Amino acid sequence: MPRVNVSLQVIPNVPEDKIYPVVDKVIEMIDKSGVKYEVGPMETTMEGELDILLGIVKKAQTICVSEGASRVISVVKIDYKEEGVTMDEKISKYR
Repeated sequence: MPRVNVSLQVIPNVPEDKIYPVVDKVIEMIDKSGVKYEVGPMETTMEGELDILLGIVKKAQTICVSEGASRVISVVKIDYKEEGVTMDEKISKYR
């Protein structure tokens, strides 16, 4: 299966002072998953197989709820092409 990029922004419905700790738990889970990822100011972009990345997206929802969110709004973007796509090919000229 080709490599794809999936960007995930989670917006947990928690008190304002709890937002970053909840988001940090999601990023910690992404880190432990072993996929390539990059944290940005508004979302985290991951690279890997689509099924694995979508599993991470699903797990992110349950983490937010287990950390006290009564609701989670997530924004997910997928960049897919048959031959695969990498983060490096899209942003290497800016580094």
